[in-house]
Amino acid sequence: MNAATPFHLYLDSADLAALQACLPHPVVHGVTTNPTLMRRAGLARGALPGLLHAALRLGARQVQAQVQSADAEGMLADAQSLLAEFDTGQLVVKIPATREGLRATAELAARGVAVTCTAVYEPEQAHFAAQLGAAYAAPYLGRMEDAGIDGLARIAQMQALVAGSGTRLLVASVRSRAACLALLRIGVGAITIPPVLLAELLDHPATQEAERGFLADAHAGAQAQSVAAR
Repeated sequence: MNAATPFHLYLDSADLAALQACLPHPVVHGVTTNPTLMRRAGLARGALPGLLHAALRLGARQVQAQVQSADAEGMLADAQSLLAEFDTGQLVVKIPATREGLRATAELAARGVAVTCTAVYEPEQAHFAAQLGAAYAAPYLGRMEDAGIDGLARIAQMQALVAGSGTRLLVASVRSRAACLALLRIGVGAITIPPVLLAELLDHPATQEAERGFLADAHAGAQAQSVAAR
C-alpha cells in the first residue's frame, strides 16, 4: 500500500457488544456485516440501520451493508433504501458478484456510490469489479480454503489484476493472525476480521510483559527519587 491507497481494516460483525469491546481504535477503519451475521446475532432486517448507526457512534469511519435481492432492480432499490439512512460516504453497499450484481454495481458506481462486490471467488470477478468502478472486491479466504482452493494464491492473482485501479481487495473469512500477515505480504488493500481476532493483532504478550517491566522500573525510580529528595 502507498499513501494514495491506505490500508483499511474492518471488523466483520453484527454483535454490538463485540464491536463495543473493540471501538473506537485508530487502526480500525470500519464495520462490515451481512445477512448471515445478522441472523447469527439474532437481529431482524429492520435492525440493520440501528446497528450501523451504533457502529458509527462507537467510532467506525465507515460501515458496509448488503442488499437482499437477487435481481439488479431489487438490488438498486435495496441500495437506495440503505443509502437514505446515512450521510454521504458513511455507507458502502455490498452486492454479490453475480451477473445481476455486476449490473447493479455498474449503475451505482456510475452515480458515485461506493460498492463492495462481495462473494468473489474467481480472479475475473475481481477484474470485473475493478472495471466497473467498485470500491472493493471481497474474496472469502477461509471459504476458499474450506473448498480445497489455495486461497492465498487465488487472492494474489486477484490482487495483481486490481493493482493500479481504484478498487481494493477487501478479504473476508479471515480466521487467524497468520492469515492476516500473509494477506499483508500480498499487498491487499483491506481486510475484514471478526472482533475476536483484533486482540491477537494488537495485544502481543511479549510487548505487554515489556511494558509491565518498564512501568515497574519507572515506579521504582520515582520512589527512589522521592526518598532521595527528603
